[in-house]
Amino acid sequence: MKKVLSLALVAVMALSLFAFTSCGEEPDPTTATLKFGAGVVYSISDVENATAEKKGAATIGTTAAVVLLDDAGKIVKCAIDSLEVKAAWDNAGAVDAIGENALKTKYEKGDSYGMVTLGGATKEWYQQIDALIATITGKTMDEVKAMVVNGKGNDDIINAGCTIYVTDFVAALEKACANAAASNATADATVKLGFAATPEIEAATADKNASIGLDTTVVATAIEGGKVVAAKTDCTQASIGVSATGECASQEIASKYEKGDSYGMVSLGGAQKEWFEQADAFSAQLIGKNATEIASLVASNGKGNDAVVSAGCTIYVTDLVKAAIKAATV
Repeated sequence: MKKVLSLALVAVMALSLFAFTSCGEEPDPTTATLKFGAGVVYSISDVENATAEKKGAATIGTTAAVVLLDDAGKIVKCAIDSLEVKAAWDNAGAVDAIGENALKTKYEKGDSYGMVTLGGATKEWYQQIDALIATITGKTMDEVKAMVVNGKGNDDIINAGCTIYVTDFVAALEKACANAAASNATADATVKLGFAATPEIEAATADKNASIGLDTTVVATAIEGGKVVAAKTDCTQASIGVSATGECASQEIASKYEKGDSYGMVSLGGAQKEWFEQADAFSAQLIGKNATEIASLVASNGKGNDAVVSAGCTIYVTDLVKAAIKAATV
């Protein structure tokens, strides 16, 4: 009898030890690190030449997404935002100024964006984006792409309250998922996007067309405990030429980061590092900092402080810091 009891006790202890060990090996989903990625898509659209009766116009758009992905490629967290600036000019080539309110993102505009009050929609733009995010969270990028029908979401997305076209959002998400890499962010992190846009308008002269430039800086972050734990920086650079008779003479928009070595800071400007490398150096300086600490990264001359410059970011960082502060503010 004692032998039987001893054997039974050993068996129970072995099972208990196995159960304890197994539980200990199960990863805590709130502490497991996730992949972090960000993507930007951009366009110049709705271009019209000016006439005597109507101004010329063009829309410069930058849409960004940031994601946290698990090991299965499923979206754990994401954020989406878009900046759309409408440029206008007359048939003499005189370009309208671009006001501060025009440089706010659609999400930042909130209820004032006017989809409900002016367009008769049942939900405002930011609410529709929130509905889209809630619907796609937990899905892989392939599953998200399968939910797009004729540029809009499927019934699940529409019934959730997102009735707008989602093509650019999905394209930005796809880029974000494609470049997602290991990070220190966990499922407890908050993901944010910060935008800062600077227009540069030059009037026409006898020798040169008028030009409308817009640099839109985007910083994507993951934040935990009030500090940035992952970050990526990009900037879209748009240029529109306008002739003295109000015709759109040229147009171009591109991501500085995606241009890579072809951006030409090294080969043409004699810099030691290309723009994307300097952007990565800046992003690295955001890690471990809160919004207040990030504000101190810019020096009085518009370039980075000593730590930023020493890290390899020697470009002007005023807009990078502005966008980063927004992206670090929860």
